[in-house]
Amino acid sequence: MFAVIETGGKQYKVEKGTTLEIEKLPEETGKTINFEQVLLTSDGKSTKVGAPFIEGAKVTGKILNQTRGEKIIVIKKKPKKRYQLKQGHRQEITVVEITEIKA
Repeated sequence: MFAVIETGGKQYKVEKGTTLEIEKLPEETGKTINFEQVLLTSDGKSTKVGAPFIEGAKVTGKILNQTRGEKIIVIKKKPKKRYQLKQGHRQEITVVEITEIKA
């Protein structure tokens, strides 16, 4: 069984036992979290598609870690104008393990 959930403005396909790196959530490490914005569920025989979400469907996960992603370097340059800008960014992420899917 798998589901498609939406969190942090992005969509993720998840199964039980899947580990995700998602946008930072304000919860603490070790707590459980419920994702109620479920867009699609499928168990191999039947598929339910929400409009936009499925009522009563819920995906439960456990927060494993709060960390930061890899550093991304952004460079802006305008030719012939002697303008250069170099900037770095590290996104804060939450690592979540999916424990249960209820359709």
